[in-house]
Order: sequence, then C-alpha cells, then structure tokens
Amino acid sequence: MPAPSLVPDPSLPPLVDQAKRLVFGDSEMLRHLADAAGGFAVSLALAALILAGALWAAGALSRLTARAIARAHRHHRTDTTLQIFAASLVRYVVLAIGLVAVLEQLGVKATSVIAVLGAASLAIGLALQGALANVAAGVMILILRPYRVGDRVEINGRFGTVKGLDLFATRLADLDSLSVFVPNAKAFGEIIVNYTATTAHRIQIDVVIDFDDDLDRALEVMKATAAADPRALETPAPWARLCGIEDRGLKVRLRAWMAPADWYNGRFDLLKQVHDALRAQGFSFPYPAQVAVETRPFKPPHSKRRAKPSAKGPARSRRKVASPPRRAPRPTTTESEQGL
Repeated sequence: MPAPSLVPDPSLPPLVDQAKRLVFGDSEMLRHLADAAGGFAVSLALAALILAGALWAAGALSRLTARAIARAHRHHRTDTTLQIFAASLVRYVVLAIGLVAVLEQLGVKATSVIAVLGAASLAIGLALQGALANVAAGVMILILRPYRVGDRVEINGRFGTVKGLDLFATRLADLDSLSVFVPNAKAFGEIIVNYTATTAHRIQIDVVIDFDDDLDRALEVMKATAAADPRALETPAPWARLCGIEDRGLKVRLRAWMAPADWYNGRFDLLKQVHDALRAQGFSFPYPAQVAVETRPFKPPHSKRRAKPSAKGPARSRRKVASPPRRAPRPTTTESEQGL
C-alpha cells in the first residue's frame, strides 16, 4: 500500500488536510524529534558515566588523602581525626564538582545554578543554620585539636571514647558500650575534659582514722601501699598528708599519679588496697556518732490570782503544807500466832 502523500490537496477542505497531517505526521518534524531524542540519550548516558566517575573518584581520592596524611605522620602519633576529616572534605568536594559536570552535560548552565543558589542563599542559610554551625565547629575542632579519635573525653556531661569525627558530629562510645552522637556545635560550645591529653592523671583518696591511732604510721602505710602498685608513677611520687580534723576522727589524704589508660581502674583498686593495708595494721575507721536528746513536752505554768490588798497591809500568801503520809498501824500478833 503506497504511503499517503503529505502534499496539500486543494480538493480537500482545510480541516481534513490538518487532520491528515496530525495522523500521519510531518517527516521533517519526526526527523527533528528523533535527532533530539538521540542527543538527549547520549547526553544522559554521558551524565551517568560522569556521575559514576565522580563517585569512584570521590572514594579513591578520599582514601588517597587518608593514606597521605598517615604517611606524613608516620614518625609521630597517627592523627586519625585529621584523616577522617580530610577524607570527608575531599569526598564532598569531588561529589560537588561531579554534580556540576552532570548538570552541564544535561544542558543546565553552571552560571544559572550559581545564580539560583545565590538567590536562595538566605533561605538555605536559615534552613541549614544548624548544619552549617556543625561544619564550622568541626573545622574549629580540627584546628584547635581539643580531642582526637581514641581519646577519653567528657563532652557536655557524657563520658566516653572518641570513635569518629566528621563534618557534622562526634561519635563517642560510653562505658555502657552505647554510641553517643554529639553535634560538633554542642561539643565545641560546651566544656570539654580530655582525660588522655595528659601523661599523668591524679588519684585522690580520703580516709578518716580514729583520734587514738598513730597518724605518722598511717601516712607511711598509705604511701607504701600506693608505691607498691605497679601502675603508680614514680614521678610524681605518692603523697600523703593530714588534711583535716573532723568530729569523728582525723582525715588523711593520699595522692598518687597513674597513666591515663590505667587511671579508671587504678583508682578503685588503690582504694581497696589502702583499706586492706590499714585494716591489717590495726587501724580503725570510726563510725559517725549521733547524740539523741529526749525532752518532755513544754507545759506553761498555771496563772495565779493576785490577792486584793487590804487596809491592814499586803496580803500574805498562804501555803498549804502537805502533811506526811500516815503509816498504816502494824498488825499485833498474839501469843497463839507466835506459836507460844
């Protein structure tokens, strides 16, 4: 069957000719549509390849950055925090560049994207002010280094070991093996206590002994007990002094220093060792004493009526003298009762 001719037929009405064009189409229009679809398919395929390449490059460059930082600090302590932070930063930068390239390939001009982002910067800043604050705080933490990965810290009242640090949050592992995520803005804006940054951590133990115990002997026993612990540092040496006189006895204080890794368990072990050593030497720990005072309920005295003064003189108060109690008469015994 021969293809219908698309040349306008003057014998046909205009409406019939337009319907014929809509049904069978225009060859020139179809050719343009086919070319546009082919070009868009090629652009879409190239955009997918660029996106895949950007994802691969982001992962590869982040790993390369982490290895480069580790190689640069091979003679010192490995800064895991800097590695993770720099790797995350490189990954996000590469992904941003890849997305811009994908938009360029799809026909979206980068200048248009920048203009739209610039116009919406105020709204984006208000919506993401918390995230941007976390990023800024993460950068400050990286520069100032208040803690690193592996340090034992106390942040915002939570104690734990730093397991990770990225652009937005710090991850802690607390004593209950729970993962605690602290936003960087909260961590940088609160008090940070780093228990690993120092080489020696002090342990302080207070003990109350009886007044009659030998004070000098107690101090020597406490210092010897702390020095005998292999985890206690020789410098500074253990220290023991009388630090107070309380109601129930003498308060003595022991100070010893241990490495940060041994401090947490060492303070409890040393407390038990001091207790056992003092007990073995005959020292006693006085109990708190309390005095109980028993009082009778208060009763107000009875009011007495005043006697009216007479013309003869002031009235004299008469007191009633209580007569002594009468004794019962002793029973008399008869001779028969006495057995006579």
